[in-house]
Amino acid sequence: MDDVTGEVVFGGARLTIGGIASISTRAVSVRLDDSAAFRDRISRSAVHVDETLRRDGMIYGVTTGFGDSCTTPIADDLVAELPLHLTRFHGVGLGRFLTAEETRAVMAVRLASLVQGWSGVSLGLVELLTEMLKCDILPMIPAEGSVGASGDLTPLSYIAGALAGERMVRFGDREMMAADAFREAGLTPITLRPKEALAVMNGTAVMSGLGAIVFTRAAYLSRLSTRLTSLACMSLMGNPAHFDGRLHLAKPHPGQMLVAARIREDLAAFAMHHEPSRLQDRYSIRCAPHVVGVLEDVLPGFREMLEIEINSANDNPLVDPDSGAILHGGHFYGGHVAFVMDSLKNLVANIADLMDRQMALLVDTRFSNGLPANLSGVTGPRAAINHGLKALQIATSAWTAEALKLTMPASVFSRSTECHNQDKVSMGTIAARDALRVLELTEQVAAAHSVACIQALRLRIRSGEVSAGDLAGPLSVFANTLQSVIPFIEEDRPIDHLLSNLCAGIGRQAWMIDWAEADR
Repeated sequence: MDDVTGEVVFGGARLTIGGIASISTRAVSVRLDDSAAFRDRISRSAVHVDETLRRDGMIYGVTTGFGDSCTTPIADDLVAELPLHLTRFHGVGLGRFLTAEETRAVMAVRLASLVQGWSGVSLGLVELLTEMLKCDILPMIPAEGSVGASGDLTPLSYIAGALAGERMVRFGDREMMAADAFREAGLTPITLRPKEALAVMNGTAVMSGLGAIVFTRAAYLSRLSTRLTSLACMSLMGNPAHFDGRLHLAKPHPGQMLVAARIREDLAAFAMHHEPSRLQDRYSIRCAPHVVGVLEDVLPGFREMLEIEINSANDNPLVDPDSGAILHGGHFYGGHVAFVMDSLKNLVANIADLMDRQMALLVDTRFSNGLPANLSGVTGPRAAINHGLKALQIATSAWTAEALKLTMPASVFSRSTECHNQDKVSMGTIAARDALRVLELTEQVAAAHSVACIQALRLRIRSGEVSAGDLAGPLSVFANTLQSVIPFIEEDRPIDHLLSNLCAGIGRQAWMIDWAEADR
């Protein structure tokens, strides 16, 4: 999935996952739609809130307490203080702080929801949130404390509080109070109007922002694991016939056929010159299209679910910008995001397991078809004291096991909270955090498998069993790129820094992974 280039206009076109990816890395600029129609729509929603209050109308969270306290009336002279209190009593987050990339994604998703014009916020609020993104003033948001309905209340309180100047933010390489960062940037904190703190906090932006990052990284891992399967098959002197197009037409799942076509293209030159060492390769090679293909098949539907959520008004209550009707509902419930995250972490962990099993074949002389033990590059008497990638394979199995352990769905662990008002909750934010951790572990497995595949390929080339001509097109470009960053491992040496650098490269999608024909 390509990132967006240029700029992202909030209030114009729908915000895409690619747009979020680009905003999260500061690859694009952001601004609000400057059309009169957009600004009028935002302003009308805020005016409707004011008019309802003038008519002595009742609005949840404006003239009442919050949650189970919705039966508690708020005196007129206290209505203006209520929004700031909401931000303050939700200041209970713990755990790690979201990264800068994650925080920008969350801010972008919350802004995309607020500019729908259903949230009753002022134009000044969305302008300040946009300026925070422009200036990279990032609220310090603790990752833990949300049950995913009534939205991401606790983590989003750190954005709402920052808008009012009260919470800690990152600005440049420093941590400071939001008010101080605003002063340095020439901005002014806002006074939160009735409904505004609730509008910022009562939504699914944290789970959706993290979900967009998960989706982007999972899509890249699908392609990376496919390319590494091609290298593993070649290094094992495997059977390219497993990826024959006629074979996969007999079970025509589109994602499976796509993955098979990609591997088939990668191995075309190799298949012309080599007879397979076995009639049937082991499942981690032969069934790779069936494993990776499941992820490829669900990505389009999952993208649609996430992008609908991202571009929805998902707080409560909503204010009809046309009629002014106050509509009380439950759009803060993150069930769709929870399902996508629980499903993606399962599919990604399966890819970790696939790569781990492929690597196990490469390092084991019983299954590697002639590769040296543990892919050690040493020959002669010194081979006895060198152990190659033995420890790396152990570590890879540890990372894989941890990823598989985390696949328990978070969404089935709903807890009744807040005096049984929030008696059914999505756990979508926990699901998203779990999915991020599974991705991190799987990227570590991919880094290790990259080392193993390149080491095995070099050993085959050294022995003359594979030639440079067996790698053609995009596969050759990819292999050459990895060989430029992964040294040949001869004598034993620590490779933890190499692995860290590879993980960072995978995280930022540093290596182009494309196919000339398969994706057409």
